[in-house]
Amino acid sequence: MPYLLALETSSTVCSVALYKEQQLLGSAELQIEKSHSSHITVMVSQLLENCGITLKELNAVAVSGGPGSYTGLRIGSSTAKGLCFSLDIPLLEVSTLYGLAAQVINSTPNPEQFLFCPMIDARRMEVYACILDHQLQELVPVAPVVLAADTFQEQLRERRIIFFGSGAGKFKELVVNNSNALFIDGVLPSAKPIGQLALQKYEAHAFEDVAYYEPFYLKDVYITSAGKRTN
Repeated sequence: MPYLLALETSSTVCSVALYKEQQLLGSAELQIEKSHSSHITVMVSQLLENCGITLKELNAVAVSGGPGSYTGLRIGSSTAKGLCFSLDIPLLEVSTLYGLAAQVINSTPNPEQFLFCPMIDARRMEVYACILDHQLQELVPVAPVVLAADTFQEQLRERRIIFFGSGAGKFKELVVNNSNALFIDGVLPSAKPIGQLALQKYEAHAFEDVAYYEPFYLKDVYITSAGKRTN
């Protein structure tokens, strides 16, 4: 019976969860911005202690792989890789957008009647998004999307789509008259669906290469130098 630790640090939420096969043993979450680096190892340690599990009993570590906050993803991936290296156990990655979608799909009656569009805020009118069916099959691949009134209109003409995530509020203002566009507020990234989806990958031996793994940033990170001082 594998013990799987899941980490979610792609946003302002820092979340950890522990599974024994399909059973959720425990989870912990903080919504304190810029606190991931100082809290995640403590959260992992406390969660394992509370569940009566030692690090050496872990069989795999799963991480939310993005897209999302560059710094948050770096913290999550470095923590996960460090654990996998030291314990010699597999690393699993789950898309942050898929983790968001799994939460909504699991709580939606008759989910086969809808499509699902998780959206992560990427500032201004841009989001990271994709469109999935109720089995998490991609109909529109993960991409950065600049929102406009006609965004996803082809899909909205044919199906009802549920939009959610930190970027969905911006799109809601643009499609107020479209009855096929449905919105759910308050859906935040969580380690719990990351762990659930990672268990499927564990069973399929769909492991990441720990040495070369990098999160899915989706967009290049631009670093600018400070301007020259003038006297």
